[in-house]
Amino acid sequence: MASHKIILYQVFTRLYGNRCEARKTNGTIEENGAAKFNDYTPSRLKQWREELGVTHVWYTGVLRHATMTDYTRYGIPRQHPAVVKGRAGSPYAVADYYDVDPDLAVDVSQRMEEFLRLVNRTHRAGLKVVIDFVPNHVARQYHSIAKPEGVRDLGEDDNPEVGFDPEHNNFYYCPGQTFTPYFELYHGEREPYTERPAKATGNDCFHNAPGKDDWYETVKLNYGVDYYAGGVGHFDPIPSTWLKMRDILLYWAAKGVDGFRCDMAEMVPAEFWAWATQEVRRQYPEVVFIGEVYNPALYRRYVASGFDYLYDKVGMYDALIDVVCRRRDVAAITQAWQQTDDIRSHMLYFLENHDEQRLASDFIAGDGRRAVPALVVAALLQASPFMLYCGQEWGERGMDAEGFSGRDGRTTIFDYWALTPQRNRLYDVYSRVLAIASQERAVSEGLMFDLMYVNGHLHEQYAFLRKAGRELLLVVANFADVPVETAVCLPAHAFDYLGIPEGKRTAEELLSGASCEVTLQRDQSVAVSLNAHSASVLKIMV
Repeated sequence: MASHKIILYQVFTRLYGNRCEARKTNGTIEENGAAKFNDYTPSRLKQWREELGVTHVWYTGVLRHATMTDYTRYGIPRQHPAVVKGRAGSPYAVADYYDVDPDLAVDVSQRMEEFLRLVNRTHRAGLKVVIDFVPNHVARQYHSIAKPEGVRDLGEDDNPEVGFDPEHNNFYYCPGQTFTPYFELYHGEREPYTERPAKATGNDCFHNAPGKDDWYETVKLNYGVDYYAGGVGHFDPIPSTWLKMRDILLYWAAKGVDGFRCDMAEMVPAEFWAWATQEVRRQYPEVVFIGEVYNPALYRRYVASGFDYLYDKVGMYDALIDVVCRRRDVAAITQAWQQTDDIRSHMLYFLENHDEQRLASDFIAGDGRRAVPALVVAALLQASPFMLYCGQEWGERGMDAEGFSGRDGRTTIFDYWALTPQRNRLYDVYSRVLAIASQERAVSEGLMFDLMYVNGHLHEQYAFLRKAGRELLLVVANFADVPVETAVCLPAHAFDYLGIPEGKRTAEELLSGASCEVTLQRDQSVAVSLNAHSASVLKIMV
């Protein structure tokens, strides 16, 4: 676990900085272009570190995945478009765990070398590299052409005549049944897509006919859980899939990858994670595991299974979005952190990612500036990591209809498109807030004290203290649409818990640089002036 504040920057690799601005709906890579590994230059990486406080970069969509783009001239198998979502394809339908996306290479034949140079550039910039590990499912036409010598491919030794084999089969099957999803199997092709027997679909669809809302482009991997018998686990002897996935993790760790964002981690048994994280850390003790777990009832189980950090989606994310959208008042924030207080160092806070709607979209705030108070809370409330999604910092709206991804408030993960970095007023706000998160000891390692229980008059403002050593921060975020003049009570218990001496002090407002005089006194209030959708961070030396 890091002693400094981790700021994880998620970049959707093929979109960010793509210089082609054609933005044609359903456009091909020739029409709409794609960013390359080489576009992530030392100056860009330095900018992320110095201006946004980034410590880790999550390069989303690195592994080779199913796509409609034809790369057969490079020896890459073509995927049938009936089982590809969008022209570019979903990065979560991995077609080869040992290969990288050819879309991201200037020279496709040298794509791995170009990725390794990106890893080296990122490290030289003082940043850590995180990539996706997608353990629950693979593309329907998964076939590795880049696996090391002696490695047996997923499914290569399966017996498809049985639905489930706990030790040897990597997939689940529907014996004697043909894959027949809701759509016609040609999808514009001369020959239909054929799969017999049908394999189970990635979102635990254990029959041969997934619907349009299923993850029909994927197949479920078998970790020894017999879903046909109600979810009975068979983990001794160790299932074949466990060994193969461990080797994939070790393969990328050996190439300099510092961490893995583990997709849909809760759909893979915790027993596997407990074993695999230990196996990887035996050789690479510093590797970080970040889990996508949506069920709060499972948080502690997956932390105990070796995860450093978990998304706090059904908790802090939902609470902050609801407060921004006026569906709940600020008390929801207190409730959210209290539910995970015993594992707070493991919770990763965020306001956007590739799955969620953009803050500036018409579906959330309509303007990224309205979510600034949520940013301040998410970034400064705890010492645990904060994740920023590329484009969030300049107010990307996600309101394009790119192709397979419609006008849904999300940035497409299925289509060729472009995100153009902007320097604007919102970017400057993000830069100041994240500088506080990354540079202030009170944030990176200090204690937190929630002030809301003695400030019942606050329904649209959220206030808390952070303290490390002699440095005290009073943070007040205003979610209201109007400016406010308010008084924030500092209870006696805060003075005792944090060791705050009473007296008059000079405070520096870290977001504006202004100074003011404050009086710190038990059970007395500090006056705070706030613009609409803003925050105040008062730094006081005590």
